[in-house]
Amino acid sequence: MATGGANKTISAASALAHTKKPSKESSFPSGILRAALAVLLISFVAWAYKAIRPPPPKICGAPGGPPVTAPRFKLRDGRNLAYQEYGVPKDAAQHKIISIVGLNSCRLDEVLSKTLSPDVVEDLGIYIVSFDRPGYGESDPNPNLTVKSLALDIEELADKLELGSKFYIVGYSLGGMITWGCLKYIPHRLAGAVLLAPAVNYWWRGLPANLSNEAFYQQKIQDQWAYRIAHYTPWLTYWWNTQKWFPSSSIISQNYMFSHQDLQLISKLADKESYRAQIRQQGEYESVHSDVNFACHKWEFSPLELENPFPNNEGSVHLWQGDEDLMVATKLQPYIAKKLPWIHYHELQGAGHMFPHADGMTDIIIKSLLHGK
Repeated sequence: MATGGANKTISAASALAHTKKPSKESSFPSGILRAALAVLLISFVAWAYKAIRPPPPKICGAPGGPPVTAPRFKLRDGRNLAYQEYGVPKDAAQHKIISIVGLNSCRLDEVLSKTLSPDVVEDLGIYIVSFDRPGYGESDPNPNLTVKSLALDIEELADKLELGSKFYIVGYSLGGMITWGCLKYIPHRLAGAVLLAPAVNYWWRGLPANLSNEAFYQQKIQDQWAYRIAHYTPWLTYWWNTQKWFPSSSIISQNYMFSHQDLQLISKLADKESYRAQIRQQGEYESVHSDVNFACHKWEFSPLELENPFPNNEGSVHLWQGDEDLMVATKLQPYIAKKLPWIHYHELQGAGHMFPHADGMTDIIIKSLLHGK
């Protein structure tokens, strides 16, 4: 018997559509999610900017900065350069030497004044002046620091102190590296030069890749990374050496590798404690971080391309290196010296990085320089 209405076939999908309750809107609206992500992104960018940006320097003599205690003069660009004089009076000197100190050092770390015998100083009439490199001690930082600018600072120091048309350069460690810049940019002002355990840039043109890589991978892993960052992304140097996730540069953190001889000589540096606070007083970035960037950046020239600054033997250049030095690339020094046959190369058996502090060593070094042997 027929019912009052026609039978209808309803699909499962249709039935589900009719019976499904309307979905509620998400309890976390997409607009709020986007806003939260934006806040997180902005916070990260702000943190990253703060992390990679070094604090402003504490300029000596400026309000809130350390006091000025050393003699200083103004350079051509308005920066102040602090210096310290040693030896015989300048006017009585027969030989005038500008000494360039190394990384994490100031004018008071000058090695010749600490080690030369008084008889040698008096007999040879030796006058020595050291200086605070930009950002160290009481010398103003130089945000535009280059190899050339440092060489010109040294030339201006000589002129301000009226050292004459010619003077000697002695550079130790990073100071030795800076001496290459003097040989490049002010060779006409030099009477002679000494490089003591000079630091090496692994990216200098002319260094064989296999030899450079071998020397590079002999450094601590933490230093390999610090050098890579300084070379490829120098704007991250401050962050890398202040973050706590990975080990920073061992040199900046003063976790040095000492040779057997270094351990025997380290007690001779005990006086450094009396002025250690002065060395980085204007800021870590302005001093040691800037040095690492300087040492590892792409130089505008390579020392292996230098020409003999004394073609008529009117002066001499000496490179002294200990064969057990664990702080600089010992393997690269003989190669550099071989490529520059006008250099007098002296390799010291069993010597480390601190060999200039060994008894009588600087007497030998200075006599070799002044006598051209």
